[in-house]
Amino acid sequence: MDICPKCGLPKEICICSEIGKEEQEIKVITEKRKFGKISTLVSGFDKNVDMKEIIKELKKRLACGGTIKNNSIELQGDHTKKIKKILIELGFKEENIK
Repeated sequence: MDICPKCGLPKEICICSEIGKEEQEIKVITEKRKFGKISTLVSGFDKNVDMKEIIKELKKRLACGGTIKNNSIELQGDHTKKIKKILIELGFKEENIK
């Protein structure tokens, strides 16, 4: 049985990722790229959060492409209006998303 080094609980019931989600200061901005393309950047995640799982869910729900670069998520297109609702559903606090 694996035990989490942070909280001391077994990995199956570890709550570190849930606590980590509540403490995040997330910034959502848009950036103009080459040829006038718009991309949405979501930054402010720390190492406790599984960014691969978050980007997988965002890409699926927003029907867009995206990647993880420099500890931030880059999504193709302007999704600033929709992304806050999805992040709240994933467990992040509304007042910490800017």
